[in-house]
Amino acid sequence: MGNSDTDLAESLDLYQSIFLASRNLAQRSHREYTTDLRDLIDFLEQQAHLQRPEQVSRHHLESYLAELDRRGLAGSTRRRKVASIRSFFAFLEDQGTIPQSPARKLIPPAREYIQPRVLTEGEYKRLLEAVHGEIRDNAIIELLLQTGMRLSEIARLTTANIELPTKSSQDEGNVGSVYILGKGRKSRTVTLNWKACRALRSYLQIRPEVDDNHLFITKFGRGISGRAIEYLVEKYLKQASIHSASVHTLRHTFATYMVKKGTKLDVVRQALGHQDLKTTSIYVELAREVMDKELQQDAL
Repeated sequence: MGNSDTDLAESLDLYQSIFLASRNLAQRSHREYTTDLRDLIDFLEQQAHLQRPEQVSRHHLESYLAELDRRGLAGSTRRRKVASIRSFFAFLEDQGTIPQSPARKLIPPAREYIQPRVLTEGEYKRLLEAVHGEIRDNAIIELLLQTGMRLSEIARLTTANIELPTKSSQDEGNVGSVYILGKGRKSRTVTLNWKACRALRSYLQIRPEVDDNHLFITKFGRGISGRAIEYLVEKYLKQASIHSASVHTLRHTFATYMVKKGTKLDVVRQALGHQDLKTTSIYVELAREVMDKELQQDAL
């Protein structure tokens, strides 16, 4: 049983050392849970003048959510924070630190739907033109466009995760593969088409021999970080005069054009690493919109 004299900060330490440590969560999830709860505790201590978890009521938590809204945080961020809060107080209830979680009936903000940005055919061709001649950067962007992998996933890739065919050609079956460690430490293997294989083969021929086994290496011989990849992609998007786009736009572009070309939705789902086909189904409507625009623009 927990100690009723445990204060909020000590409760968070307990949550981290027992609950988070026992879950097979990605490092990013650990950081987000901890950051969310530290921010909540700061609010409870400084604004509500509370010190112990048993003093916290649903009213205090709702006041905190109202504060997040005043800060202008996106609905998706506030929903994630509600999940962190529920997890924290459910843990304290289970430990006997509090008699009942005040977050049980806490209502998260409604989901916001923001239509994903998808590059037009002209835009992604301009992007590839902008990066032409930069062998490493071209391989990164080509890999993002041809597999739809996430930023964190491409940053984690090692040389052992890549398998290339003997030669890169458009012949059916002459494909490579990439082993991806995705969200929640779930892994998947995705096909590398001839364009991705060609770009990777060119890069591997000039990749320096270093001790670091990350696939993509900086000039200092270390694995390139996710943030550096983000900056890199933003640089070439700007050079190609492509606005309101990001690394994640390339993932949406991959999925949308795969659906548009008739790839089965479940194949796209597996490539993206989605658990639920409903998540992938948004690309059906996006593909329809792309097709409408193209047919309108290219009328005979």
